[in-house]
Amino acid sequence: MKTVAFALVLVLLGATIAAAQQAHTDDEIYDLVRRRLAGDPDVKGGAFDIAVVNGVVTLKGAVRSEKAKKKAEKLVKKIKGVKGVDNQLVIKPAGL
Repeated sequence: MKTVAFALVLVLLGATIAAAQQAHTDDEIYDLVRRRLAGDPDVKGGAFDIAVVNGVVTLKGAVRSEKAKKKAEKLVKKIKGVKGVDNQLVIKPAGL
């Protein structure tokens, strides 16, 4: 009986861990992308349009440099559940 109980505990623990490791929903990814980009000093302040469909994130808007464009994409790719990034950001230096 102890073996059965122990096995049941292991199965439940495995299911709990698997559920915790599941990828985020598109809405959760959207929120994480917004926060991640807003909190980064290189891309902060950019007016971004963000769309997430089946884990693929599309970024639209303007940034001030190529560095900011690349950094935005890199930050988004690090978010769990992101399957790809369609980086459509355009570069508009300050004063233009």
